[in-house]
Parts: sequence; C-alpha cells; structure tokens
Amino acid sequence: MKLPYGSRERRGSLLVLNGAGGVGSMAVQLASRLTGLTVIATASRPETTEWVRKLGAAHVADHSKPLDEAIKAIGFDGVDYVAAITTTPGSVPAIARAMHPQGHVTFIDNFDESIAPFKPKSITISWEMMFTRSLFQTADMDAQHRLLTEVSALVDAGVLRTTLSRAIGPINAENLREVHESVETGRTIGKMVLEGF
Repeated sequence: MKLPYGSRERRGSLLVLNGAGGVGSMAVQLASRLTGLTVIATASRPETTEWVRKLGAAHVADHSKPLDEAIKAIGFDGVDYVAAITTTPGSVPAIARAMHPQGHVTFIDNFDESIAPFKPKSITISWEMMFTRSLFQTADMDAQHRLLTEVSALVDAGVLRTTLSRAIGPINAENLREVHESVETGRTIGKMVLEGF
C-alpha cells in the first residue's frame, strides 16, 4: 500500500482544538501524515503537550490562554484552518482573531454563540456530524464505510496509532460514572473505553 504522506510542501496551517482528546488525537495524526499542512494542536499540560507532539503536531498552543494570544506566543500571526473539536463559551471571537482571512473553521460541537466574528474575514464555517449521511440517507452514505476502512488500514500499517489511553472494564453504572467523572475534569488524554457487560 502506497501511503499518501512524506515530503510534502507545506501549504497552510491547521489548528486542532483539544488536540489531546480522542477526536483531536486522531485529527492531529491524519493531518500531520496525510496533508501538507503545518499542524498546531492545543494542549496546556506537560503530558498533553508531549502526547500531541508524539502524534505529529509540529507546534503546541497553550489553550489556557485565548487562542489568538496562544498562536502569537508560538510565532504565528494566524492559521488557515481550525478543527474546533471542542469550544468553550466565549471562545468564538478569539478563534476568529486567530484565523487568517478567507480561512475555514469546522465545528463538531454545539454552541449558542454568534458566528458574526467570522464575517469580516470571510471565514468559511462548516459542521461535521458522523451520522449526517445515514440520518438523511444521502447519496454518498457509503462514504463513512470507505473512510473507516481507510483509517483502519492506516492503523494496521502503523501509520496511525490508537488513541486508546485507558480500558475501564465492562459497561455498568459504576464504570459509566467513573468515565463521566474523568471526562468532566477536562484532563483526559485520548479515549477511554468500556467493553462488554
């Protein structure tokens, strides 16, 4: 299998918010290995910073600061793309300030903020939801199968690594409570898994 990565000319920058989380960990790997983008991940603790660097982030921005300040602190005047895996209330203006004009931001979470801060820079906004194709029976509904098959092949080939950081045990009330409590701290790395009953 010829892998589509290697020496590529850098052609823009991607900021992955919550780069050490389960989804962010995979986004960092995919972007750093399969695109010519300079990948910047957000993290704020030594262990999360180390994690995202091992996954392929070229730079790490401290998300305990407003994003525009964090980007400037690592030497960037802005980014071209943002993968907004998670956003915190009030973060939209800082995300817009951190972006270059005519950039593109993709959200996966919900928020109730105005998107007006993106308008002056003509920033494209999109949302991604894993189940849109099946929910609406779109013509490309089988694309999810193809994408997951490709990612699986990349994991098998050693190009991507699993983001599993902890297997908790069987699915029961006690383990569900433990996982939720861990996730609510905002300090988890990768994905935690419950398996079996």
